[in-house]
Amino acid sequence: MRKLKNSELGRLNVEEFKDTAKIPLIVVLDNIRSLNNIGSVFRTSDAFIIEKIYLCGITAQPPHKDIHKTALGATESVDWEYVEDTVALVEKLKAEGVIVASIEQAENSTMLQDFKIEANQKYAVVFGNEVKGVQQKVVSASDYCVEIPQLGTKHSLNISVSAGIVLWDLFKKFQY
Repeated sequence: MRKLKNSELGRLNVEEFKDTAKIPLIVVLDNIRSLNNIGSVFRTSDAFIIEKIYLCGITAQPPHKDIHKTALGATESVDWEYVEDTVALVEKLKAEGVIVASIEQAENSTMLQDFKIEANQKYAVVFGNEVKGVQQKVVSASDYCVEIPQLGTKHSLNISVSAGIVLWDLFKKFQY
């Protein structure tokens, strides 16, 4: 095996990315404190050609040097918008026919591996605050609560790790 050079990776430029068909998936960041986490979610969303990111509540917005440090330019490729009220956004998305799933540990949650997607359906996934998670009122307004199975002692993942796991899983499900 030989590591590939950057020039061999077939990377899209920003314009090509904008013109590429996206998977019908929206990311909602509900009151994320860490600028590095925000940047990481942008970068992961770019990798899996996510349609859009909504930044809500206290979630910082680009341009910001600490977001840029981890996003590595993905704030330019991935469409994003700031919305102050996450619940209002969830209600708006649902009214547009988008199925909304909060990523959270909750009663009657669906384990990620059991979460099924429907063909020709758009989804939004909500990731919550590093300490408090997704707000209860957002969880209550969501169509689903999807949980990442965790078997160790912590039962807590960094939001950027959670986003990577969920976006990869849903990317695979949309591909097949």
